[in-house]
Amino acid sequence: MRFDLITIFPEFFASLLGHGVLRRALAGGLVVVEVHDLRGFAHDRHRTVDDRPFGGGEGMVLKPEPLAEAVESLGMAPKSERDPRRAQVILLSAQGARFTQAVARELAALERVVLLCGRYEGVDERVNELLCDRELSIGDYVLSGGELGAAVIVDATARLLPGVLGNEASSEFESFGVADAGPATCDAPPRSTYGAGGLLDYPHYTRPAEFRGMAVPQVLSQGDHAAIRRWRREQALAKTWRNRPDLLEGAELSVEDRAVLAKLKSRA
Repeated sequence: MRFDLITIFPEFFASLLGHGVLRRALAGGLVVVEVHDLRGFAHDRHRTVDDRPFGGGEGMVLKPEPLAEAVESLGMAPKSERDPRRAQVILLSAQGARFTQAVARELAALERVVLLCGRYEGVDERVNELLCDRELSIGDYVLSGGELGAAVIVDATARLLPGVLGNEASSEFESFGVADAGPATCDAPPRSTYGAGGLLDYPHYTRPAEFRGMAVPQVLSQGDHAAIRRWRREQALAKTWRNRPDLLEGAELSVEDRAVLAKLKSRA
């Protein structure tokens, strides 16, 4: 998979690409990331990429010409001819749809993603309408530019690609992961993990067994995989109910799940 990042701060991404999972993915040829300096597509002597907004108002707006030239230099098909199932141009903007794990999975199925990093007051809307397949935001807050958003999208998407993580199941059994497939069959080894199904992940513990007077929950040390699975599901439901109750609204919940939530609410 290939990412192209168009930005006025190309050096911003050096740390992201030089460490951890992404560094290994790049070295192994599993992911390609190219960073492009937007100012290289501005042709006046000051390399101007922004201008004052029509209609007045605060701030400056990124001009359409350099962004259009940058996208077209990448060999992307025009928007009207582009197959969004294979490649997409995405504008990072506070006005965009929210980026979620589900969107990351959609992007991971593509061959190529071009990310336009907005700056200043915003980007000329004609760029969005003429060049972009979608507009994304990483949250309900405003950043100084789209670089942080692009970094989040690259990392969240790349780790879903085959071979990027050391254990393929790592991207399944975590917060916002896929729905659980149910207990292992009789001819498969017992499984103590539980798919989140769009909810938050359950708590994790490691050695030592006791830390500052707090012991690891006993159920995790007894080797009963079925009991561990039940405990982990209950804990995931509890953490979601406390921290992100909105995720429960569209979740597929079993009778047992609903009983757990009813007990939690009765204790509140």
